[in-house]
Amino acid sequence: MALLYDTPDAWISAPEKRLSVFGMSGLGKTRLASLMREAGDWFHYSIDYRIGTAYMGEHITDNLKRQAMQVPFLADLLRSDSIYIGSNITFGNLAPLSTFLGKPGDTARGGLPFEEYMRRQDLHRRAEINALLDTPTFISRARDIYGYPHVICDTGGSICEVRWWTPRTPPTRCCPPSRQAR
Repeated sequence: MALLYDTPDAWISAPEKRLSVFGMSGLGKTRLASLMREAGDWFHYSIDYRIGTAYMGEHITDNLKRQAMQVPFLADLLRSDSIYIGSNITFGNLAPLSTFLGKPGDTARGGLPFEEYMRRQDLHRRAEINALLDTPTFISRARDIYGYPHVICDTGGSICEVRWWTPRTPPTRCCPPSRQAR
């Protein structure tokens, strides 16, 4: 696949710039994208936001309702359609998504059974693939609807894979030797 910009000068002189940032969670991808958006002519396409709204929103809301149904007062209101429960996911607050994904562990301490955790991880994997595939659509929308010439795609941190590497361990290993499956 050819690069959009084969030299730094090509990037600088491009009338419409496209940039995807990859990195582990917490690295600052969203912060960078927000700064560029605040500059005025960059559209910020957030993969995590897209995952949490377009692809996982219903799963997140169902999980919230499941929790609320454990409280009799809220359960009665939900059953009578007297209250609305939904997430307030934003570019800067992805807690509804990460809370839904959860952590495997003791259910008495807030953990998920491993099978359920893996099911949710698979939902997220499929959502992330779809959100990434939506990138060209959002590039077009940024230009056609909003008039933005430039787009930054803020990818999710889970795209990165951490690999331990030493001269003695080949790069194909995913864990240090002491943690390899036996």
